[in-house]
Amino acid sequence: MRPAILILAALPLLAQAPAKNVILITADGLRWQEIFRGMDPAFRSEKAAHMAPEDEYASELRKKLWNESPEARRAALMPFLWKEIAKNGIILGNPDKGSPVDVSNAFRVSYPGYSEILTGRSQDSLVKNNDHIRQPSETVLEFLSKKLNSKAALFGSWDTFRWIGEHTPGSIDINAGYQKASGSPTADMLNQVQFQALTGWPEVRHDYVTCELALDYLKRVKPRVLYISLGETDDWAHARRYDRVLDTTTYFDQCVEKIWKTSQSMKEYKGNTSLVLTSDHGRGGTLEDWNGHGSKVAGAERIWIAMLGAGIPARGEVANHSGVKQRDVAPTILKLLGVDPKEYKGVEGTPIKLQ
Repeated sequence: MRPAILILAALPLLAQAPAKNVILITADGLRWQEIFRGMDPAFRSEKAAHMAPEDEYASELRKKLWNESPEARRAALMPFLWKEIAKNGIILGNPDKGSPVDVSNAFRVSYPGYSEILTGRSQDSLVKNNDHIRQPSETVLEFLSKKLNSKAALFGSWDTFRWIGEHTPGSIDINAGYQKASGSPTADMLNQVQFQALTGWPEVRHDYVTCELALDYLKRVKPRVLYISLGETDDWAHARRYDRVLDTTTYFDQCVEKIWKTSQSMKEYKGNTSLVLTSDHGRGGTLEDWNGHGSKVAGAERIWIAMLGAGIPARGEVANHSGVKQRDVAPTILKLLGVDPKEYKGVEGTPIKLQ
């Protein structure tokens, strides 16, 4: 491994009252092509992508997800994103409509991407790959935990988040990779699942465990800042299993829906919470390189952002807007919560404003 607008002129993105809480959810290496086009036409019958015509499972996936219309395909793949978020929030990052979102870091792999998301800056001289080094800068999660005097938590499928998520160990709650959880009967049950139902990667557990642990924590602890990172979209892509990429993309959508609807059923979150979705990096765009990413892979710099909830106008899919960067996610989160991004030392990005 490594591996969610058009707006009246001069009006800022955040025209409403500040949010009280924010939930950030990411899908590792999930391409903008699947977000905006659904199942890739170039891969739907390719044996090399495990989508050969004679494959029974791939045939069933095609029946469920294929349509000549990209809009119909994407809605079939990610119904919550396109029926709920697109209707009531913002989706940004479709180059087909002149609205790309790019990473700023030079490496286009996971740790640099997540670091950019969580610190609002690229740290190319310090974070160059996915090695287990301590996060060089205070993350926005740590900053907000202190600023809001409240819990901040991170749940990740990839174990490297134990290093990515915080500069000062112990400053936020982190559970990532194959790591025992505690605090409830649900956590005890999920411990059995994660250590018995293994993935093919020792550093990445199943996204289901990560999502359900985060959901349990949300209900019990009620943090004002919660970050959930799902990882299997990247790992299955590296394995060239496009069928599984499609499966886990749909699961990402289902997890987002479950987390969001649960939050909106709770008095602590209903009507005052912002949801932000994005990815750490893109991937190649051809049958030869779609499974990879990195500094030499064309298109791996392209990501996407979607947002819903408090402070987010209902502008749908954005067209004809460029210049948004991955480093803008952290200052946008700060602004959503009514915090001046200038208070966050070292931030290079700016809150997303769309005209």
